[in-house]
Amino acid sequence: SSFDVAVVGAGIVGLATARELQQRHPSLALAVLEKEQEPAHHQSGHNSGVIHSGIYYTPGSLKARLCVQGAALCYRYCDQKGIPYKQCGKLIVAVEQDEIPRLKALYERGLQNNVPGLKLIGAKEIQEKEPFCRGLMALDSPYTGIVDYKQVAQSYARDFQEAGGTILTGFEVTDMEMAKESPAQSEDGKAAIFIFPPL
Repeated sequence: SSFDVAVVGAGIVGLATARELQQRHPSLALAVLEKEQEPAHHQSGHNSGVIHSGIYYTPGSLKARLCVQGAALCYRYCDQKGIPYKQCGKLIVAVEQDEIPRLKALYERGLQNNVPGLKLIGAKEIQEKEPFCRGLMALDSPYTGIVDYKQVAQSYARDFQEAGGTILTGFEVTDMEMAKESPAQSEDGKAAIFIFPPL
């Protein structure tokens, strides 16, 4: 088979990339190539599953912006597809007096990053939220959640295939080479192509 674009790796990043390409360019023949027998077999199916709220990144950075927007999009996608998640929240706890200034700095950073719902809470509120936790002060991040990213990746795979994309499992890329292309299509006269083993 011949494809216009082939994405190597059917982890969550590869599948999300392929899905987005399919949505933006439905006329292209797109494929995802995966050496394992199923998508999301490695890291995508074996991580902590945290939906991060965006507290830690430098304000104004691309990481901060994408983390906050990405969390909102992740919750929305899970709602649309019926993928279970838990918006359980997170407490970042100061147990020593000298940790409080750093906690307050994290709070300010989170506010600058537009993380929703952040607040500083005292020892009594910490105990109310988590009876087995002790601390002087905590940053309460109610927007943090957990999800099974393998389910999310598998849903991306279904979206991609339903839109006409092809996923080839048990299909390892073993070589790549450059091929000449017509000068009208490429300034340097070269384009990347993939050489795959036969099916």
